[in-house]
Formats: sequence, structure tokens, C-alpha cells
Amino acid sequence: MQLDLIAEARRQAAICNACRYCEGYCSVFPELHSKRLLTDGDITHLANLCHNCRGCYYACQYTAPHEFDLNFPKALAEVRQASWEDFAWPKPVAQRFQRHGVAIVLATIIGFAVMFVAIRSLPGDGDGFYSLLSHSAMVSIFLPAFILPLISVFLSVRRYWAFVDGSKMSVPQVWAALKSAGNMKNLSGGHGDGCNFEDEDRFSHARRHAHQAVMWGFLLCFASTASGTVLHYCFGLYAPYGPVSLPKLLGVPGGILMVIGTVALAGLKLRADRNLSDASAWGGEMAYILLLFLVAATGLALYWAGSSIYLPTLLALHLGTVLTFFLLLPYTKTAHVPFRLAALISANKVQ
Repeated sequence: MQLDLIAEARRQAAICNACRYCEGYCSVFPELHSKRLLTDGDITHLANLCHNCRGCYYACQYTAPHEFDLNFPKALAEVRQASWEDFAWPKPVAQRFQRHGVAIVLATIIGFAVMFVAIRSLPGDGDGFYSLLSHSAMVSIFLPAFILPLISVFLSVRRYWAFVDGSKMSVPQVWAALKSAGNMKNLSGGHGDGCNFEDEDRFSHARRHAHQAVMWGFLLCFASTASGTVLHYCFGLYAPYGPVSLPKLLGVPGGILMVIGTVALAGLKLRADRNLSDASAWGGEMAYILLLFLVAATGLALYWAGSSIYLPTLLALHLGTVLTFFLLLPYTKTAHVPFRLAALISANKVQ
């Protein structure tokens, strides 16, 4: 962890703790006000509780040009980003992704797409896209690409939990954290009017709704894949599935929600003040939004392509995009999901 970032965040937290004007704005401030001395682990915990809604900054009387020069959202964002990079494995990959995210995403997608085009000569074992690439080949490629990043994320979060001295989990803690994450409670602002992510004078729920669209869209797509797996292995029902099948009924709305959510998030980030976040991570964050958009958009395009002449190209592009998403998962902002959930669990905000 970069000690200068921790020190600056601690300085600002001490002033916030003395002022307490922003008490009740989000989960950060009750945790901050419950402590007199803040360890490095405490600062990292607060940083991962912060959702960067920026309401505290625009309400603060000690921002520049005041001599205290507070920018608490930025200070916590920099510590938060540093924690994800420091706890990630391998660490150099995480650092490079944040600096050159868009280029890495596009290069990886193209590379994997070319690979899938090259192995199209392998015999298929079914209809639809399984006639181009067998089910066994897909499983052998994607199963390790799914499991290994999850192991990496688990190890990263375990290191974070030990660093912040997280308490033992209880069912009420976990339930409260899941509830808070599901309804994006900390993006609703201290008075429920929304956050100031876009503009200091405008309270809006736009960022909260965009996050929810991406989250629930992703979960629907995951449920679609899981249902297809169950149909394949448990009931002997093989793809391609019809338009009223469970995989399609879950996957198509999920893909649409992800496209809408990612476009909205990209627009919000383009309008927001970069000085209130970790500017060095802006490229990585936009690359992550782009990657999620491409996963959903290529999946929808593959569905609408049916058995047309565009199917082979779209299949290679979609598989390359999904494989890129899995392999880069520990280094993208996907990592913020388990980190922030762990922070919410530790905060023990039982309603």
C-alpha cells in the first residue's frame, strides 16, 4: 500500500471526524465517527466503503481554496484503487490494466477472436454455434478461464480481509450487506435524493439506476448460462434453445439491461469531474465499461444472427470478448464487487 496515499486520506479523515457535517451521508461516515485512531487497515476499509458519490465534497466547507484543501472522495478513491492493485495477483497486471485498459481489452479481444477463427476447423458436435465449435472444446477453454480468476479474486479478498482486520461474518451481517448492495443504498445520498456524481447542484439517481441495470443484467445473463448448463447435463436438452426457453428468456433481457446500463455509465463518467476520483484509473474504468458493453452487445448480436452468414464471425468475437472478461476479471473493476461487499459486511449495517 502506498503510504503517502494512506497518510493524506488519514489527514482528511481526521478533519471530517472533527467536523461531522456529513454524518449520515453514506456508510463511510458512521464507520469513521466510530473510531478515534485510524489504522492503515481502517483507512483501506473506509476507502472500499466509499461509492464515490461525491455528495460530501460538494457539501464540504473545507475544500479548496480553504487551507485544509479537502477532497475526501479523491483521497479515498486513490487508496481504494491502490488496495485493489496491491492485493491483486499478479500485481503488475493490475497496475498495467489501470493505465492502459482500453488498449489491453481491445488487443485481447482481437487476439482471442482470431484464435477462435483459427480453431473453427475442429469438428463441431451439434447445431447452431456448436456446429462451428464443439461443446467439449468450449468447456475445456472456458472452465479454467472461469475458475482460475475466481481463485485469484478469492485470494485477493482474503488478503484484504486480513489487512482491515475484518470481524467474523454472521448471517445478519451478510444479509444486510447483500441488501445494501442490491438496492445501491449508498448511491441514494444522505437524504435519499441521489448523489452528485454528475454536477454539484444536481441530485440524481441516474448512477444508481445505471449500476442496477448492469448488476441485474449481468446476474440474468449468468442465470441464463447456468440454466443452459442444467438443461444440457441434467435433462439432455442441448443448444440452440428456442426464443421461449429459459436461457433465452433470461439472457436476452439481461443483455439489454447491460447494454443500457453500460452506455449510461459511460455517459456519466464522461460528464463527471475527474478530479474527484483517481484520475490514473480512469482509463481502466472506461475499459471495464467497454468490456461489459461488448460482452452484452456481441451476445445479443449472436442471438439475432441466428444461422446467417454472420454467425461464425460474431461467434468468434463474442467468445473472444467473454474469454477476455474472465481472464481480466481480477484486474478490472469487477474486483470492487467482492471488496465492497466485504467492506459492507465488516461495517455490519444491519437494518
